[in-house]
Parts: sequence; C-alpha cells; structure tokens
Amino acid sequence: MDSEKPDVLIVGAGFAGMYAVHRFRELGLSIKVLEAGSDVGGTWFWNRYPGARCDVPSLEYSFGFSAELEQEWHWPEVFSAQPDILNYANHIADKFDLRRDIQFNTRVSRVEYLDEENLWSLTSEAGEVFKAKFCIMATGCLSVPNKPDIPGDEDFAGLKLHTGLWPKESIDLAGKRVGIIGTGSSAVQAIPELA
Repeated sequence: MDSEKPDVLIVGAGFAGMYAVHRFRELGLSIKVLEAGSDVGGTWFWNRYPGARCDVPSLEYSFGFSAELEQEWHWPEVFSAQPDILNYANHIADKFDLRRDIQFNTRVSRVEYLDEENLWSLTSEAGEVFKAKFCIMATGCLSVPNKPDIPGDEDFAGLKLHTGLWPKESIDLAGKRVGIIGTGSSAVQAIPELA
C-alpha cells in the first residue's frame, strides 16, 4: 500500500531528525518522519539504563536555531542525565509541533531508490510503503545496539540486560551478582549505579 508522497522522508526522530523537520518546514517542504520508537528522542529515548547521561556539556545538545528556545531552556547540570535530555527533546517537539509529521512505532526495513520513478521508496516492517523525492537517514550511530558474540551466551540462564535495550520498568538488581561486559561510556556510567 502506498502512503502519501511527502517531499522528504526522514528516518529517525532523534535530535538530527527533529532538526531536519524544523529546517525543511522553513524551506516549505512537506515531511514525513518514520520513527521506530513510540516518541521522540532517539538514543535518549532508547538508552534509559541507570546512570545514562551525556559525556559532553549539555549545552552542546542545545539547538541554536531559536533564540527564544535558548532563553527558555535551562540545563540542570553541565553533563545532564538521560531524563533531562529526553525532557529537552520532548520540549522541542512540543514547542515546534514536530510530532504532527512523525509516524511512531514504524521501523524501516528497506530503503531503495527507484530510478524509473526518480523517488526513494521506504518499506516498514509492517509492509507500509512510503515514497518521496528526498530521503534523510537520521538514525545515528547508536540506533542498533551492539550485541557482542559471546560463546555460551545462549546457555546462560540468568537475567541479561543491554544498556541500549533497557526496559522502561525498573529492574531490581539488589542482592544479585552483576557482571558488565564492555568498557564503553554506557558501562562506565552504569557501573556506579548498579554497584
């Protein structure tokens, strides 16, 4: 089934996707955003593990295209925690009415350019087809969690959690032995919270 044909299809409603919506609207283009999650925020929507925070000053996560936005938003910390960054993303989406152009819970499984139609064609996992003249992939480098191949992993009977797929509901790890695999920023941020 073919959906409407906007000028631009954007995959991802994180910071890059939200800015693209704002900018393309300024240019008078019609937009459709396809977002796998149920709301905006990108990596800050998905990465909700204990201790998640930005490892650069929060001001670097601020958009500079609106003086009013810059004046009204106050970061509570220099290196803000995930909930504060997600609140900022939601504030931007609300302030600029970005959600009206976003289709949530829509994971793109195929992207192809149709030479004969001079259009991009994107297909969702549900089989919906979207076409547009332009396609912006705003999925970011953290959109696919890195799951290491660990021999014997399938035999482990305990609870396995991934920082990039942390559940929304709280997890009680009190009194449990916890092992961390990896030494990236997610591990460094989670260790003090889980210890």
